[in-house]
Amino acid sequence: MDIVKKKPKKTLLNNKAVMIVFAIVIVIILVTYAKASLNSVSLARKDLLLATVKQGDIDITVEGFGKLTSDKLQLITTLTQATVAEIVLKPGAAVTKESVIVKLANPELQQQVQSAEYSLAEANANLRQLKLNQKREKLTEKSNYLELVSQHKGASLTLTAQNKLVKSGIVKQIDYQESILREEQLKERIKISIERNGQLDEVHKEAINIQLERIKQVAQKLTIAQNRHSKLIVKAGFDGVLQRLSVSLGQSLSPGQEVALIGSVTELIALIRVPQSQVQLVKIGQKVLVDTRQKIIEGIVMRIDPIVDQNTVEVEISFPGKLPESARPEQNIDAVITAQTLKNIYYIDRPANVRAKSETSLYKLNQAMSEAQKVSINFGEKTGRFIQITSGAKLGEQFIISDLSNYKTPQISIL
Repeated sequence: MDIVKKKPKKTLLNNKAVMIVFAIVIVIILVTYAKASLNSVSLARKDLLLATVKQGDIDITVEGFGKLTSDKLQLITTLTQATVAEIVLKPGAAVTKESVIVKLANPELQQQVQSAEYSLAEANANLRQLKLNQKREKLTEKSNYLELVSQHKGASLTLTAQNKLVKSGIVKQIDYQESILREEQLKERIKISIERNGQLDEVHKEAINIQLERIKQVAQKLTIAQNRHSKLIVKAGFDGVLQRLSVSLGQSLSPGQEVALIGSVTELIALIRVPQSQVQLVKIGQKVLVDTRQKIIEGIVMRIDPIVDQNTVEVEISFPGKLPESARPEQNIDAVITAQTLKNIYYIDRPANVRAKSETSLYKLNQAMSEAQKVSINFGEKTGRFIQITSGAKLGEQFIISDLSNYKTPQISIL
C-alpha cells in the first residue's frame, strides 16, 4: 500500500515576501517624491517682487528727520518776582517787537517807583532852595561890599581934607594918623570882600554840582524802578513768532524765570537726526534736500554735533536760498543728505533683509522666467531703495528680491 506524501504549504511565506517588497517599493517612491518636493518649490509670479540689474550713477544718501527752527531765538525772562496777571498772546502767534505777550503784576515795584518819584521831587526842591539861599547870600555880600566901598570913600575924603589941615595945626597929628589907619583898613577889607565874593561863587557852584549829582542819582534810581516796572508788560522784542509760552495765568514767577521764547520767521535752519551708523558719511558742505511735506527745499550741512543721543546725531542745515512761505518754525521735516555719488556701477532695488557690504544669496530668474536658481551675490554701498552689486550678477539679469529666507532649495519654479 502506497503512502501519499503531502508537500509543505509555502503560500503564507510567499505572501509575506511580496508584501515586504511592495512596502519597500512604496517607501522608495515616497522618499524620491519627498526629495523632489524639497528640491523644487513652485511660487506664483504675482506674489514675488522682481528687480533687474542696472548700470549707472547713483547717489549715496543719508536720511534723517527733524524740525525747522529759528536761527535767531530770544528767551524772555522775568527781572523780578511777579504774578501773571494777563496772557495776551499764545504760542504760534506772529509778533512784532512791540507786541505784548504777557502782563505781570508786582505792587512792590509800583511802590518803588512812587518812592523814587518823591525822592526826585524832594531833591529838585532842595536844589531850588539852595539857589535861593545862595542868591540871598550873594546879595548880603554885595551889600557889605558896597558898604565898605562907601566907608572907604568917606575915609579917603576925610584923609584928603586932614592932609591939608594937619600942616596948619588945625587937625591933630594923632587924628590924622587914625584917619590914615582907617582908610587903609577899609581898603584892605574891600580887597578881602572881593576875594570872598570870588570864593563864594566857587562854593556856590560846587554846592549846586553836589546837589545836581544827588538829583542824578535819584533820577537813576527812578529810571531803574520805572524800567523794572515797565518790564511787567512783557513784549516780544523783535519780529517773529511766539514759539513757546512757559507761564500760566496766576502763576507766581521768580527772578530769571522763563516767560516765553520768540523765534525769527524768515531766518530758519533745520535740525535733523541721522543714524549714528551713517553719520561718518556726512560732511560739512554737502547738499541736502529737505521735505516739509509741502515743498522741497535745498540746503547745506553746516554743523555736525559730536554728541550721540539714542544712537542718533544732530545735524544742522542752513538754507542759502529764499524759503517758501509755507516754511515755519517747529515744522516736522524729512531730509536726504547726498554724501557721495558712485559712478558707473551695477545696482539693483534693495532686496529684503540685505545689508550693505555683505554676501547674500538671491534667486536669479532664467530667460523664460519659469525657474529661479539660487546664486551668491556680493553687495557694496546702499542708498535709498538701491544697493550696489560688486560681483555675482550681470547687467540685465533679473532676481527675486522678496524675502525667501525660509526656502532652502537651490531652485524654485515660477508659475
